[in-house]
Amino acid sequence: MSTMTFSGTRPSERAADPVARFTDLLAAEWIKMRSLRSTYWLLALSALVAIAINVNAVHSDLTYIDQPHPPLPGLPPYKYDPLFHGLGSIAAAVMALAAASFGAITVFGEYATGMIRTTLAATPDRRAVITAKVVLVTAITLVLGVIVSVTSFFTTNAMLASRHVGLSINDPGCLRAVTAYALVIPVCALIGLALGSVLRHATASIVAVVGMLFILPMLFGGERYRLLKEIGNHLPLAAQARLSLNPDGHTSLGEYPATITGSWIALAAWALVSVAVAVMVVRRRDV
Repeated sequence: MSTMTFSGTRPSERAADPVARFTDLLAAEWIKMRSLRSTYWLLALSALVAIAINVNAVHSDLTYIDQPHPPLPGLPPYKYDPLFHGLGSIAAAVMALAAASFGAITVFGEYATGMIRTTLAATPDRRAVITAKVVLVTAITLVLGVIVSVTSFFTTNAMLASRHVGLSINDPGCLRAVTAYALVIPVCALIGLALGSVLRHATASIVAVVGMLFILPMLFGGERYRLLKEIGNHLPLAAQARLSLNPDGHTSLGEYPATITGSWIALAAWALVSVAVAVMVVRRRDV
């Protein structure tokens, strides 16, 4: 009887496929984001627009700062607030929308093109994949937020120095305002990432982002019901606005105002909940 021999190595002797390291996943996500020109054009243009809005707001006020404003009945005399004008809400809204759209694109873009199947086939660990997206989105938008916040603050206050109303970063509330102005950008990006993970559709994700950041606050803006007001105070842009208030300013907080601590907790909670939702949805749902 002849014996049959097999060439090659046994399955147990074959070299195991190398496991993708987390740095490899970060590099892969970076390549995906960098390969889309619309991504960095969106972020770069929105940052320039936000800075231009803040600078223009202060530049428009330069001719009126020295002119006295008659006080309104029951209110103290008008005092120009460099924080309110130099770190404006309109510019923050522009950056929040751009960052949230960017976060959503990083997820629904892969589902729309079908690339997510290739990604998960190469790296079955879905939690690692979505974590890499979270880390990279957070890092990019945090850098962008710092650039917009720091540039806006120092540029506008340099302009106001000629009118002797400019502020220093060491003045009360300034460092807090600059920090909150920068941090709300990655928070909104993570909210967009979570919505993109849940909806997986371009139009639905962008509409949800607009609704969450701009329409929802309108439902909680009144002061008639305390619960609704307190919910509205802890929405992302409302929390940032509270942290950016000048302690020496005369801005009225209205009834049931948010606290400094509560506003910091709100921003952190929005970020953590968004990450948890994204990880849970991507792990459990089919591609």
